[in-house]
Amino acid sequence: MQEQKEIAKVSKQEISERNTTILTSESSPYLNGHNRLGDVIAAIQVMGTYKFYKLSFDRWADRISGNSANEEYWKKVFIEHPEFFRLDSKREKASLVWRRQYPRRYDVDLEKKLTKEEYEALPEDKKDNRISRNPLTPDDIKTLIDTAIDLHSRALEQKKENRWWLPLVVSVVSAIGGLIGAIIGGLIKPK
Repeated sequence: MQEQKEIAKVSKQEISERNTTILTSESSPYLNGHNRLGDVIAAIQVMGTYKFYKLSFDRWADRISGNSANEEYWKKVFIEHPEFFRLDSKREKASLVWRRQYPRRYDVDLEKKLTKEEYEALPEDKKDNRISRNPLTPDDIKTLIDTAIDLHSRALEQKKENRWWLPLVVSVVSAIGGLIGAIIGGLIKPK
């Protein structure tokens, strides 16, 4: 019970931090790093098609980037993009939100969707270890990638819109500097 309260507390804090991030475009997760959009797209592709829908961070890091040592980086990506990714209740594994909506009836060994009757006839060990959720279709993945690109574009536009005042400030500072220069020049004029 205490563990569930701690998880809920951490989740509420992350949601609050995420909402703050969304409201300030300077810290939009799509603008973090030099290749965030590319990393989100790579994660969508791998997590959407791999036979297991949920893995630990180091296993996703290995699958996505070929380096399991990058697990903290990928955990951060998953946390900062809840529009696509979710962590399990113990916060040890990640999955793609869309795949979580499918029932767990995909046999990873046979690479096929099982009927309800086939699933119920399986031994418990196989249900626990060799059954996953359906991989996404190419159209599903395309939809998610298009959404990521759109969100990235919006973040860039918002960042540009937030800089409207910069030329104005430069002009005002230049004018004030010119005015101060004229006043000082008039005061130290040779007699």
